[in-house]
Amino acid sequence: MFELNGVTKRFAGHPALGPMTLTIPTGKTTVLIGPSGCGKSTLLRLLIGLIVPDNGTVSFADQPVTLATAQSVRRRTGYVIQDGGLFPHLSARGNVALLARHLGWPDTKIESRIAELAALTRFPTEGLERYPHQLSGGQRQRVGLMRALMLDPDALLLDEPLGALDPLVRAELQDDLRTIFQSLRKTVVLVTHDLGEAAFFADRIVLLKDGAIVQEGAPADLWHRPADPFVTRFVQAQRGPQIPAEAA
Repeated sequence: MFELNGVTKRFAGHPALGPMTLTIPTGKTTVLIGPSGCGKSTLLRLLIGLIVPDNGTVSFADQPVTLATAQSVRRRTGYVIQDGGLFPHLSARGNVALLARHLGWPDTKIESRIAELAALTRFPTEGLERYPHQLSGGQRQRVGLMRALMLDPDALLLDEPLGALDPLVRAELQDDLRTIFQSLRKTVVLVTHDLGEAAFFADRIVLLKDGAIVQEGAPADLWHRPADPFVTRFVQAQRGPQIPAEAA
């Protein structure tokens, strides 16, 4: 679904990513993980064309992701950030429907899709008329997910979507998200700093350090077949009851 070939990115002259070559498989959940500043969010923004590489190429479904093609790529890619990233002056319904209205969808189609997504994400229909400040953190995240799925995108990108939530809400949303990923079978790329969360969601984990890939593979590969001493240190630093027993 996504491919990076020889990609590098610098900010203010400082290297942030690469050179990196990576393939994101179609229909699978790939989790990007690593310490703060390792390039996870930079990589996600490159995939959706919010920034462009200094060198190398990024492609989506064999289409180059450039400034000229970024808009069409974004219409085929849902994007979710921490706390939902909602517009405060729009109701939950208005946030979800925003792009569909811009594209001229008829009201009946919009309302049908919103009802479908509210059921999928277990969002209460009475909450659709509320504004973001009237919603809980978990509800705002569900609205952000509904908005990302509104156009039925081919891929879904999530940047630390659960990082700001308290543990109980986070656990509930983790269960719901995994169910949604499995039922929709879309290509998912999720950024997290939490190894337990990565193992919970991932078909494949990509561990980053200093803008480079240290190891990629199934979650069990990191525990049992570390490719580098850093992988062992990273796993040991987070090992605990949050790591699923079947992966440990």
